[in-house]
Parts: sequence; structure tokens; C-alpha cells
Amino acid sequence: MYEKSFPKKRYQKTLDFLKEVAPPPAEVLDLGVKNPFTYLMKEEGYNVHNTTGEDLDEDFTAVQNGEFDLVTAFEIFEHLLAPYNILKEIRAKKLVASVPLKLWFSSAYRSKTDEWDRHYHEFEDWQFDWLLEKSGWEIKRSIKWANPVNKLGVRPVLRKFTPRYYAVYAERI
Repeated sequence: MYEKSFPKKRYQKTLDFLKEVAPPPAEVLDLGVKNPFTYLMKEEGYNVHNTTGEDLDEDFTAVQNGEFDLVTAFEIFEHLLAPYNILKEIRAKKLVASVPLKLWFSSAYRSKTDEWDRHYHEFEDWQFDWLLEKSGWEIKRSIKWANPVNKLGVRPVLRKFTPRYYAVYAERI
């Protein structure tokens, strides 16, 4: 099976949003390798296919081939140098995506040990909207939510009130 130690609030919010805008069953291409959320989607009745770790800045094959009802991209676009390119190439008519929002009190995430685990972009909601619209998508619904942490300090307090995640449902124009 899979490890159940995952970000429960974020996953639950994301799953609830996905089920609301694109209920199962559905053929889904999930950008990114298999992960705990892949298995949660499968448990809910989605038929999920994942990309295989290819560089989505350069290789668009996964989104150009196959018959999928929708493409999902959960916390993927911030890792790409040029997310516009793959968004433009997606052939599916529906997209459900989420990104971490830029926080004025916290710098962009960068792993010191993994060269792929870094954020080239942390969007403001209007920037992500504009990226989607410019690449041929019309946003039909969106949500934002905070990500509180149980620590002491100014930033943890700010995280209780400041939205950290932004999810959208969009359709190809």
C-alpha cells in the first residue's frame, strides 16, 4: 500500500475540491510520479496514470498522448522553469491544479539535498490565473486555504491566517 503519514489537511482539501469539480469515475493523467495522493484518488474511484519522472519542462509526450478526461497537477508547476509550455500542450479538456502561494513572510522553498526539490515559482493567485488564461485555459472554480503549523513564533501565527495553497479547476478554451 502506501504510507499514511501525509499532509492530511492539504490532501483532504484537495480531494474534496477534485471530487466536487470532476467527480469519479474519470481517466486522470496526474503530472508527477506516483505518490500517496495517487492512491487516495484511486481509492475514490479515479483511474489514475502518472508521469514517470521525465523533465516536464522539455518532454510533453505524456500530455500529448492518451485519452484522459482530465489532467491533474498538484504542487508541480512551481518546480518547472517554464510551466506555460506544458500547460499549452495539454490535450485534455479539463485541468485541476494546485500551487503553493507566495508568502511575503517566507522565502521560496529550496531543498539543500535534492536538486529537483525546489520552487522556481511561488505564485500569487492572480499570477497563476494569468498563466492559465494565457496558455488557453478558462478558470471555472478556485479555492484557497491556510496551512497552520503547531509551532511557536511569528511565522506559525501568520500561517494560521494566510492562505498557503491555491487550487483551480479550468477548462480548455
